[in-house]
Amino acid sequence: MALALQGCAPAGYDQADGDQVEVANQAAAAAEATPTPDATPDAAEDAEETGDEATKDVPITTKLTAKTLPRMGKVVLDQDGWILYRFDKDTVNPAASNCEDKCAAVWPPSYTDDGKPELEGIDEDKVGVLTRSDGTKQLTLGGWALYRYIGDKKPGQWKGQGVGGTWFVVAPDGKRNLTCLPTGTPKAVAPPADSDDKESGSSDYSY
Repeated sequence: MALALQGCAPAGYDQADGDQVEVANQAAAAAEATPTPDATPDAAEDAEETGDEATKDVPITTKLTAKTLPRMGKVVLDQDGWILYRFDKDTVNPAASNCEDKCAAVWPPSYTDDGKPELEGIDEDKVGVLTRSDGTKQLTLGGWALYRYIGDKKPGQWKGQGVGGTWFVVAPDGKRNLTCLPTGTPKAVAPPADSDDKESGSSDYSY
């Protein structure tokens, strides 16, 4: 099928059958990609609810950076240069995440231990924390929960843009970045094999 808006989508973007092929995005982001984390935490075992509750064995987001990238415009990166997203099925008042289980395996939440990531170009008043159903803490921006996307294979890619018509690159103020939108509605990549999803296709995904 056709590319997204001309001059907008990364070179090599393909939506045939709803899939997105890996591309070499020219975004100015961190140079070295880290292995995709398994961001599906185990359930808490009667963890005591305190303001400094120890976050379970999950990757922590320690920094949020506002950056302007070619074609995409203003985005938010984590400490490793991965672009962050927001989910339209989440809520703001109160702030809550509706992405769990297999969804959270495809869209790893931006976990936090103290709710105080290092900020660069982002208003600290926009940054908050919500408590997920398993007791872990997740960063919010403008009230919206923040996530990564495992379909992005290297820092600076934004292959999660417009997935399911509900996932969008987040702007530094927490709003949706609608600068670069794909034609049609891309589908999410398959969850990792260890996320209890034995099917390899993605046709049944609603997230």
